Amino acid sequence: MTMRFKRILLKLSGESLMGEQGFGIDPQRLSDYAQQIKEVHEMGVQIGIVIGGGNIFRGLSGSQKGFDRVKGDQMGMCATVINSLALSSALGAIGVKTKVLTAIRMEPIGEFYSKWKAIEAMESGHVCIFSAGTGSPYFTTDTGSSLRGIEIEADVMLKGTRVDGIYTADPEKDPKATKFTDITYDEIYTRGLKVMDLTATTMCKENNLPIYVFNMDVYGNLKRVIDGEEIGTLVHN
Repeated sequence: MTMRFKRILLKLSGESLMGEQGFGIDPQRLSDYAQQIKEVHEMGVQIGIVIGGGNIFRGLSGSQKGFDRVKGDQMGMCATVINSLALSSALGAIGVKTKVLTAIRMEPIGEFYSKWKAIEAMESGHVCIFSAGTGSPYFTTDTGSSLRGIEIEADVMLKGTRVDGIYTADPEKDPKATKFTDITYDEIYTRGLKVMDLTATTMCKENNLPIYVFNMDVYGNLKRVIDGEEIGTLVHN
């Protein structure tokens, strides 16, 4: 069997890590994610991961509550580091070697990110976890994952969400919403669909990085995507 993708950037949502809890990190969900990642890693796929921090703190909603936007975003970056360490720990517990790279210097928590360090680590069999976003405020972790995906020359960005793809409208609100199997970046703009923020989407478009949106919360879906099953939506030029 030929693999569909040799190197992926997996974008995980911080919210999904909450599981049923409503906040923080659900150990069961964390363990499910780690097992799914291990499964794909053992197929020989090189994996880079970016996790959001929404289960702990969101800079944007923080700034609406009176937090300074820059400090709020920095708190959000720290939240992604906490999630990255949790995932690294869960993967280590099941025998997967990982490297946590941070966009802000914070040795000994993680090594300072560079493209070459990341590629070298992935080629030597480590799963790389990229934390602290881009290191700059006003950028989301979506933009962070677009940037990292482009830098590490990933074949695709796999965006694991709690919906199974992109719909004409929000399927949680509109029962008539229909799903796309694939869609172009331009169509996302013209239809005003919320897949990622505009900065992230534009970066992927300009650098020709396809995005595959799928439901990561269904156990085994990550492997299904790698196996080429059509379970989500592909965004491309």
